[in-house]
Amino acid sequence: MVPDPGLVRLRVALRAVLGVGLAVALAELLGLSLVASITAGLAALLALFTVGDPTVRRQVVTTALLPTVGFPVLALAALLHDVPLLRDATWLLVIFAGVYARRWGPRGHALGIFAFMQFFVTQFLHALPAQLPQLYAATGIALAAAGTVRFVLWPIERRVPPPAVPAALPGTGLARATTRQAVQVAVASGAALVIGQLLSEARWYWAVGTVWWIFVNTSSRGETLVRGFRRVLGTVTGIAAGFLVAVPLGGAPVATALLVAVCVFGIFYTAAVSYSWMILAVTVMASLLYGLLGVLDGALLLLRVSETGVGAACAGLAVTLVLPVRTHTTNDAWIQRALLCVRSATSASVRRLAGEEAADPTPHAAELEALLGRVRLSLAPLVHPLTPFRGRKQRARRVLGLLDEAAREVRGLVSVAADPDAGHDARLAAACWRVEAAVERLTSPAAGHGTDHEAPAPTPAVDHAALGHVSGLEKLLAALDEPLRTPPGSLLVRS
Repeated sequence: MVPDPGLVRLRVALRAVLGVGLAVALAELLGLSLVASITAGLAALLALFTVGDPTVRRQVVTTALLPTVGFPVLALAALLHDVPLLRDATWLLVIFAGVYARRWGPRGHALGIFAFMQFFVTQFLHALPAQLPQLYAATGIALAAAGTVRFVLWPIERRVPPPAVPAALPGTGLARATTRQAVQVAVASGAALVIGQLLSEARWYWAVGTVWWIFVNTSSRGETLVRGFRRVLGTVTGIAAGFLVAVPLGGAPVATALLVAVCVFGIFYTAAVSYSWMILAVTVMASLLYGLLGVLDGALLLLRVSETGVGAACAGLAVTLVLPVRTHTTNDAWIQRALLCVRSATSASVRRLAGEEAADPTPHAAELEALLGRVRLSLAPLVHPLTPFRGRKQRARRVLGLLDEAAREVRGLVSVAADPDAGHDARLAAACWRVEAAVERLTSPAAGHGTDHEAPAPTPAVDHAALGHVSGLEKLLAALDEPLRTPPGSLLVRS
């Protein structure tokens, strides 16, 4: 069982069930159609799942902005339903713009996903122009319900502030990862769209949906390939569960609603720890919704597997052949950002202990936690059980272990710095300087390989709590020197 400190994942999952359930209940009470009720549930799920701004105020604004992209896309998808060529071209433009928008951080990311999914949901439900008024009403109700639950009834973020999502790696033009991804996703989606329609004129959109979700929260070739493998694994196991659960159920309303609630819980509870389990929950939920619509059978579930395979293959080829972003380049950038954050947190803590009231290490510690999550995602291809690069796998695991230990030392140091009675002396300032120098050696492109620079000298063991944490950081940074500099294929590439 994956630990859930503070039961944050549990509370977020339960809140999602409440938000989605409230949206669907309101749609039903207002007498909206089944298609509109499903639209409401999916819109609420997306609003709760995709909005990830670092502050509650920004989350409120992003949630309020979702209709500005969702409503026009919903209208286009419905109006172009019977004009396949124009519909397909429009969706590819929406896909490109949705990925391109990720350069603007969490808000662009959320708006891009919501726009894409509004187009997808319209295909999934075969919505027609005459249904637009109800679909608009359902979406508005859903966003209001999700916002009420998230910001009024159960404002988890106010009690447990989530760390800010790290911004995308820098660059301009085609050197920017989001630009390359926008091109890759558009190319892969175009191929998946064509092949998917050859497999099924009615359910081709699953191949495109697979491409989209494989690319979400990835920034390199290796990450995307691993995500594609996990997508297929989660879909296949989800289809098996669909045969066992959704097909025998036959769309019975009450039982289906309860099981959909379980799936919503599973999506939110597992999203942060297992992509495969999350996709399993998504696949079972889709099977249950097909049952409600009266179109579920074994052949449809098998077609779902085929379309997923097509989407994963197209994504894999695109990320490999079209403007590929090297895994090592991405690893280097995220690891360096994490190390620099360690330096910032240490410096701010020591300045706080020295009496500088304006120095606050807490934001740096929160940022470090978010960056370490991004490092784990970036290194996932190297630590995957099927990777053929055993030496790189061992080094990657060692780097992750040492960075996790460094984060624990930073948390301890920040905790000491928060104590108004904690002391400060010259030894602490000197140790902090050595930590900063060690980070500089590890991240500077001019540092080189070999023994041009000596490893930082560890501080002798002392009783002073803060000095003990800084001493621990010195030792960990010294230990990181070897795995980060070992050629060939070292995790940090030096020029």
